[in-house]
Amino acid sequence: MNEHLNNTSLDVSRRSFVKSASGLTFAFALSGTLLGRASEVFAADSARLNAWVTIGADNSITILCPTSEMGQGVLTALPLILAEELDADWSKVKCEFAPGNPRLYGGAHKMFPGAQVTLASVSVPAYYTPLRTAGAQARRVLLDNVAKQWNVPVEELTTERSVVSHKKSKRTISYGDVVKFATVPAELPKIAEGDLKKPDQFKLIGRRDIKRVDVPSKVNGTARYGIDVQVPGMVYASLLHAPMDGAKAENVNTDEVKKIKGVTHVLALPFGVAVVADTVEASRAGRMALKVKWNTTDAKAAPFDSEKAKEEYARKAKDPNAEAKEAFKTGDADKALAGAATKLEAAYWSEHTYHAQMEPMNAVAQVSPDGTSVEIWVGTQVQPLAAAVVANVLKTTPDKVKINLQLLGGGFGRRIWPDAPVQASVIANIVKKPVKLMLTREDDIAAARPRPMTHHVMKAGLDDKKNLVSWHHRLVAENVDAVAAPPRFQATGGRDYIGWVGMSQDFYAIPNLKADAIREQRGMRVHAWRGIGAGYNKFVSESFLDEVALARGVDPLEFRLELTKDQPRAQAVIKAVAEMSNFKKKRPGRGMGIAFSDYHDTLTAGVAEVSVDKATGKIKVHNYWIAVDPGLVIQPENAQAQIESAIVYGLSGALSEELSMKGGAIQQSNFNDYHVLRMSDMPQLHIKVIASNNPPSGMGEVGIPTVAPAIGNAVAQLTGKRLRHLPMSPERVKKALG
Repeated sequence: MNEHLNNTSLDVSRRSFVKSASGLTFAFALSGTLLGRASEVFAADSARLNAWVTIGADNSITILCPTSEMGQGVLTALPLILAEELDADWSKVKCEFAPGNPRLYGGAHKMFPGAQVTLASVSVPAYYTPLRTAGAQARRVLLDNVAKQWNVPVEELTTERSVVSHKKSKRTISYGDVVKFATVPAELPKIAEGDLKKPDQFKLIGRRDIKRVDVPSKVNGTARYGIDVQVPGMVYASLLHAPMDGAKAENVNTDEVKKIKGVTHVLALPFGVAVVADTVEASRAGRMALKVKWNTTDAKAAPFDSEKAKEEYARKAKDPNAEAKEAFKTGDADKALAGAATKLEAAYWSEHTYHAQMEPMNAVAQVSPDGTSVEIWVGTQVQPLAAAVVANVLKTTPDKVKINLQLLGGGFGRRIWPDAPVQASVIANIVKKPVKLMLTREDDIAAARPRPMTHHVMKAGLDDKKNLVSWHHRLVAENVDAVAAPPRFQATGGRDYIGWVGMSQDFYAIPNLKADAIREQRGMRVHAWRGIGAGYNKFVSESFLDEVALARGVDPLEFRLELTKDQPRAQAVIKAVAEMSNFKKKRPGRGMGIAFSDYHDTLTAGVAEVSVDKATGKIKVHNYWIAVDPGLVIQPENAQAQIESAIVYGLSGALSEELSMKGGAIQQSNFNDYHVLRMSDMPQLHIKVIASNNPPSGMGEVGIPTVAPAIGNAVAQLTGKRLRHLPMSPERVKKALG
């Protein structure tokens, strides 16, 4: 007999969020207004984002971080931005997570206006100006209170390291002492852009000696991730996921599994079969003992075979009647190609890839005994989305779902979609106990939300003087937005923001360009992956650009400099990486490849030095150079670390990572058959950050897009053979070499 999820509703009411502090608490809005007085703001949970900063009478300063810490350093960088304008003593600052509430904590990024999200390298760009404004407002409130208390003009007061000074009277007072008599106005002072510090006035931003606040706890083992959460009375759940969306569990051996000591429930649910037990060991034993027959009648992905589907992908790409949605356009690429003296064409591929985050998916959920509240402990990239989806499933409202954000053991896009907190909540609602859902690596891979498999057809036209006059990039793939961001997919008329990144070629002077996409609908659970579409689109476009350079008989470096002659920032990174790597120097037995990327306003250029073992087909990357222009850098040491991390991720995806599908199900199970980069395969990394006073444009993913094309271009230069398929595995290399 199976235990099934009933259509029971959960009447939940979230307990009010109350923030208590001994001192003065500021809540800031983008408009510069304070929503009520401090006591009212926190009692009503109505503080609007940009930040909270609480200054205690003991001189402590608590600054809230509105986004998730998944290893990228935002728990330091975002509070640091506010602390800069506040003139805070950084040694007195404590950083905490803000609650998930986009109405109050939404960012100000052009791509995700008003959203409280941790993705796409937008945390710092989204909050840079709002947090500076918030810090400046808090500082001005302190100054106004001191000016009134001392009866001096506010213009005569200065601040430094949490101290207000009046030079004429030689008086000083700490921020902690100010809050003992300070009041907060109903509306904060208006702060104009000109009121904010100039970069040469920064005392915290850009300093190399300020370290990340999350690292010490990670080193000494006290850092708390989702998997570390313990709740009194908690039981444990393991989950055999449905192999694809729409598959239903049938003929579950429930009675047999429930005989295992400690197992209390075997639940056939819409997303899989859960085993609930008193201990982790019992839940795992029950999970391993499960025997399930899956009914895939309603599963759209059931027929999907990633290898067999390639023929149809390629056929659609060539079909003149296939529905292709325009992504980007400049001039008339078709007309220019028709009149071109030389026409070039090539086909490229990339396979599905898994996020391979260090910490598999997990969550703890608790439903109160009277069914009036839901509380979840989880590491998620989008708190509000998690609350909204849980509320929808449990038939309540998002304000009645409390998310306790934990550190994330890696995200890379996997923790955007909140399947773990939803599943834990559903199970907790059934068993009426706090439930800790923990996936093993095998379960995590089986439930992967992979980057889609893609097929590309590239066309270019040269005129009789060998000028590049036409460029056409056609992509065939599942639409990631349609799965991961349905509202945006609908609002944009079916565009794929996630999957089309990297196709526009904004920094290249190509007079006639067309990028379009044919949507595949295979039922796969595709999602964002670190670097999103730029990971495969830049591999394709930058590789094909080298093919065009070869047809023109020009050096690929010179060709890129020619195409970017009116783009000084692009020229700077390309020239810098060429100089760093001594690009044109001949290296016996080695190939050199170059690539350029413009990911979310951060410009990069990379060079790879490789060798190829022709007997095994293994590519060895010996050195990788990268020049990066990210605008203003908040934390230089962390910026270096983020670039290094992304390069490693890009190398792994370029050389070995691949998921295959049969019958709609993922075939790999662990790192024995899903191969990630080993330490022995690491090249020497050489990084140059070309910082400027332009607004910060993000660092977390920018190291990825140039890696694969630089490697492919280096292999082509060395062997004369072009690799057009990611990953560039030994088998594919040997096939290309013949």
